[in-house]
Amino acid sequence: MHHITLSSQTDFDGWRKAARALALNDVKPSDVSWRVADDAPELFEPTAAPLEPPQGTFNVPARFVELAEITILHRNPERFALLYRLLWRLRMHHDLLEPATDPDVAEITAMAKAVRSDEHKMHVLVRFREIGREQKSHFVAWFEPEHHIVELAAPFFARRFADMPWSILTPDLCAHWDGHVISFTPGVSRSEAPSTDRLEETWRRYYASIFNPARLKVQTMQKEMSRNYRRNLPEASLIKPLASDDKASDMPRKHADDIETLREEAAECRACHLYKNATQTVFGEGRQTARIMLVGEQPGDKEDLAGKPFVGPAGQMLDRALEEAGIDRRTVYVTNAVKHFKFVPRGKIRLHQKPNTPEIKACRRWYERELAAIKPDLVVAMGATAAQSVFGKITPINKNRGRAIDLDDGTRALVTVHPSYLLRLPDADAKAREYRRFVQDLKIAADVLRKSAHAA
Repeated sequence: MHHITLSSQTDFDGWRKAARALALNDVKPSDVSWRVADDAPELFEPTAAPLEPPQGTFNVPARFVELAEITILHRNPERFALLYRLLWRLRMHHDLLEPATDPDVAEITAMAKAVRSDEHKMHVLVRFREIGREQKSHFVAWFEPEHHIVELAAPFFARRFADMPWSILTPDLCAHWDGHVISFTPGVSRSEAPSTDRLEETWRRYYASIFNPARLKVQTMQKEMSRNYRRNLPEASLIKPLASDDKASDMPRKHADDIETLREEAAECRACHLYKNATQTVFGEGRQTARIMLVGEQPGDKEDLAGKPFVGPAGQMLDRALEEAGIDRRTVYVTNAVKHFKFVPRGKIRLHQKPNTPEIKACRRWYERELAAIKPDLVVAMGATAAQSVFGKITPINKNRGRAIDLDDGTRALVTVHPSYLLRLPDADAKAREYRRFVQDLKIAADVLRKSAHAA
């Protein structure tokens, strides 16, 4: 029996080196025992002869290496053996990863998915508390991950909170950011984490003001958010009393479930790289029975932080224009062609970047599924990115605006500019003129809706 000792629970390089040597020495998976340095070895274990220095080489699919790097972070103690068994089999069956029904492949894929899900939860559920004031302030959070994901998740926080010193404390490993480099120290106990700060009550009041009981799915929350997660959220104590409030939305439940399911699925979307830097997925919002569906480009900085579409300056411009056009925003469904914020950091500022065609195509399935769930009479595509998503191809704005266009599925579409375009115009006269055109386009949408209702 060959006993392999890795330096840590996340020692992928050590596992990879050992697995390569074992495979090149034709050591069967059943003849290998894996442990981590901290684990106490069993007494009087029979030990095989030392391995010969590995000679030669062999190839495995790049997808296996990617899966192994993520799976090694899972907390399952059998992961090292499972990965080596799959590696052993891949030498003879190079396409083994293709059939998802293979038990080893299915188990590793599920473990990798669980790690990615835990990483996402850390991104969205960490709550920093301020220690100290002004120049001496430091931000500290406590988190209890299900898997060994601290090193994987830390770069996200360094990018997102680059201008503030922070520490994320966990039982396994602690991550620290000083504004220049991430460092790691051993894990600590819950008692070493701060319990409150001066901004927490402000956050709780804000959370209560935006809470919508119609969007709460208790079973999903209990399934996706363990008790460890919930007890560390400052807003957790508010959920039960807020959920019992009778301020329920008038959304029909049979439709709300459809959209809520899509929203939950989209939160885990990894179809393109944009999720890596964005704070969260920003899904559509509005009445599930809306007859108008407004489609924008992508969430901006404000939307990325709030998790809601069109709440920033462009959203304020849209609200004003809708009101002048005679459309109540509360009666429409608002979404974006791309659900993650694409930007370039410039110091403390995140500069918006236009999504490219591959990113639009990767996200189009969410638009199509929203469209199928809402079934609107009219889709308003605001901006070139939205038009490309709605029509499935590059569609010029000026050439197509001002009229309703029939789509293949029977829905009608209207093309106009994005509200942010109006905000960028430097000339006051041009801005006023283009704003009037934008309102006129929305009036066409209102007129199409009235004619549709009259015909029905």
